[in-house]
Amino acid sequence: MERHPMTPASYRKLAAELDRLKTVERPAISAAIEEARAHGDLRENAEYHAAKDKQGHIEARIRVLETKIALSQVIDPASLSGAVVRFGATVTLLDLDNDEEMTLSIVGEDEADFKKGLLNYASPIARGLFGKEEGEEVSIEAPAGTRNFEILKVVYKAIETT
Repeated sequence: MERHPMTPASYRKLAAELDRLKTVERPAISAAIEEARAHGDLRENAEYHAAKDKQGHIEARIRVLETKIALSQVIDPASLSGAVVRFGATVTLLDLDNDEEMTLSIVGEDEADFKKGLLNYASPIARGLFGKEEGEEVSIEAPAGTRNFEILKVVYKAIETT
């Protein structure tokens, strides 16, 4: 099975959600199901069916989170260094097509948010940057077409994704 890199902040967020689902949401929905059962005929009991549906969603989310956590590879960007782009790098790029500068941090899939400058490590841009160094020019095939960048700066620092 493939490991999934993530920052410590993302790991803490997923673990907190899992804990909340197991200790708060799961007991609450069990109580709601018991209360709905007490109302009688289950075939026409909308409260019961709604609670069972919600229970299904909660249990599915718990399984997803348990799998993600089990397969996680927590990488602390603050413990890394160098000028080569890899997971956890915060990269300042010059878009050679429109002369705009942008800064992107390469993070795990659950924490990615391009508008916040958080780039999924599996995205075409991140994959195109991996292994490249400061000062290099790169052409990357993206869904919107070929993008041309110059890597101005690569730093490794703590990344907060919340």
